[in-house]
Amino acid sequence: MKLYNTLSRKVEEFHPGDPKRVKVYTCGPTVYSYAHVGNFTCYVYWDLLVRVLALNGWTVDRVMNITDVGHLTSDADDGEDKMEKGARREGKTVWEVAEMYMNDFLENFRALNFVEPSAICRATDFISEDIAVVEALDKKGFLYDTTDGLYFDTSKFPKYADLGRLDLDHLRAGARIEFSSEKRNLSDFAVWKWVRDGEDHAMQWEYRGRMGYPGWHLECSTIIHEKLGEPIDIHCGGIDHIPVHHTNEIAQTEGAFGVKMANFWLHNNFITIDGEKISKSIGNVYYFSDLIERGFSHMDYKMWVLQGHFQSERNFAFGDLGAAKQRLLNYRNFAALRWQKPATNLDDVRKRMIEQLGNNLNSAGALAELDKVVGKSVPDDDFVKFLDDAFGLGIAESTQDIADDLKAKIAERFEAKKARDFAKADALRDEIEAMGIMLLDGADGSIWQYAN
Repeated sequence: MKLYNTLSRKVEEFHPGDPKRVKVYTCGPTVYSYAHVGNFTCYVYWDLLVRVLALNGWTVDRVMNITDVGHLTSDADDGEDKMEKGARREGKTVWEVAEMYMNDFLENFRALNFVEPSAICRATDFISEDIAVVEALDKKGFLYDTTDGLYFDTSKFPKYADLGRLDLDHLRAGARIEFSSEKRNLSDFAVWKWVRDGEDHAMQWEYRGRMGYPGWHLECSTIIHEKLGEPIDIHCGGIDHIPVHHTNEIAQTEGAFGVKMANFWLHNNFITIDGEKISKSIGNVYYFSDLIERGFSHMDYKMWVLQGHFQSERNFAFGDLGAAKQRLLNYRNFAALRWQKPATNLDDVRKRMIEQLGNNLNSAGALAELDKVVGKSVPDDDFVKFLDDAFGLGIAESTQDIADDLKAKIAERFEAKKARDFAKADALRDEIEAMGIMLLDGADGSIWQYAN
């Protein structure tokens, strides 16, 4: 199996530290608003990763976080906490907002038929563990105190620029005056934030006799350390996290524990909608409720995402989603043939699909291999299960055999047509189509297919 490793900027052969178990961490959502379809793209790809690892014989231990504190609106160290912003907008407490949006996210997460992570961890459940990491960093001399928090001195971590390949000298030269005069280096970041006088921050905890809360980057380092242990095999997230969030995670983890954080870093690209960045101000933000209103399902969306590659920028358009919906229907009708015809040996197809998936998660290539046999071959139950194991599209569940009385009606209609009793044949066809079944006539009988 080969994966593109952001750390090396090349495709590498993947081998986990444990030959049987793969440790995977995927950055989860900040639950201050509803997640839109663009937000879910990465989770489709990381679910694919988990499935492909399992197809290759590994047991996957995947942990995902839920950010419910500490993520500031600038994605760095200034601005308002996004949870506070969401609470003010909704007229609710931050705890109520976190619960509401987390539940909505998880509802859609499960509707997409993702493999359930080994653990889904809320940041606020790890505050005491966060403090232990802060203490470890402080004892090793990485932190310094300012009026608004404890900051990590990046000049004391020589590998700081490695993941993002940052030009820190150029960054300093281009720095603007407004950056905090208390920061020793422009790239320094808050590990723990103090609640300052006059600041109304609902989520706060006592540390060193002062009230405060963890910096956004801290939760991932803490949760990985507690739930998986370093080094993990694969860390996943969006490309926007490379220069700040993930770079800071590495500094914290490796600074505190003295071991490599992750061997592979996978980063997904983003989608645009109708060629533009997703933005509420533009009005091109779509949620799953919007897709459902237009006649699409979670699986149609998942099919659309899997037609692309996690490293490629994608453009979302409803016309393309319609094509993905039809492609998924074609696969379901391909699977339905197993109830009607003798199976074809598809071992070579399965092998080629696994090879494509093992080549840096090339789901598009794997689906192209499948397309070569759709309409020409007949799968068995085992092959249909393989498709669901690989992609999680729910094909087996959505392609159950039809009832015997409907089969009898299909046979009766075919005999009526052979006898040239077209009135009866047409009446029976109308009855059958009203039940969501389409018919394709052949010399020996009719093949039934799902209409939608």
